[in-house]
Amino acid sequence: MTLPQSAVSDLLDALRAGEGVDLVRESVRMVLQELIEAEATEAIGAARYERTASRVTERNGTRPKLVTTKGGDVTVALPKLRQGSFFPSILEPRRRIDQALYAVVMEAYVHGVSTRSVDDLVVALGGTGISKSEVSRICAGLDESVGAFCTRRLDHAAFPYVYLDATYLHVRTEAAMVVSKAVVIATGVTELGRREILGLDVGDSWGYLPLAGADEVFWRAFLTGLKKRGLSGVQLVISDQHACLVAALMRGFRGSSCQD
Repeated sequence: MTLPQSAVSDLLDALRAGEGVDLVRESVRMVLQELIEAEATEAIGAARYERTASRVTERNGTRPKLVTTKGGDVTVALPKLRQGSFFPSILEPRRRIDQALYAVVMEAYVHGVSTRSVDDLVVALGGTGISKSEVSRICAGLDESVGAFCTRRLDHAAFPYVYLDATYLHVRTEAAMVVSKAVVIATGVTELGRREILGLDVGDSWGYLPLAGADEVFWRAFLTGLKKRGLSGVQLVISDQHACLVAALMRGFRGSSCQD
């Protein structure tokens, strides 16, 4: 591959600077970046700032990517697209390792492990450490997955039986306070006996608490959300018989029976 004039100029500037510059690592970074840009241009159908009839999408900024090479760790910029996704094939062999590492980071994040401890864990696994912002970026993918799961359509099958349950968990708020919140879960059962988690939500309280009015509003919103996503055919709801929940069921699932 022939480097463009701009990349050659940058490399020559680094060579002239000499002191304080890791020339091998910088050369590797520049070559990798140009390969990534060339592949992105092919995938998009146009180079940066170029107008062509073959363009299929547009660039939407970049995201940093740390790559471990024999010349040392380098950070390259991966183009983001307005529609679709892009990951350069030159980095593809490392993707499985990345996914395993990301899974470890997300698991630690879910269990409330501090960013500093996550950083120590990544180093112990052979990485070069990880920043707080990088942990947030990785876990943003987890938030997207949970969001997609909680908003998916439910009209692919009828669920005549629905179980409603909740459990209390200690949650750290944005103000760094640990509070008790209720995670409510709806599980549907088809006529063939197949179970499926229909939805979940987090509330400040549940039916055990005296805030019956607030609880009924919460449950009503939760059940209405399930119906809007296509839940139908409900004949029997199995749950604890708390007044606020029963009242919400009477409004949301008229004609359905309730069982404790």
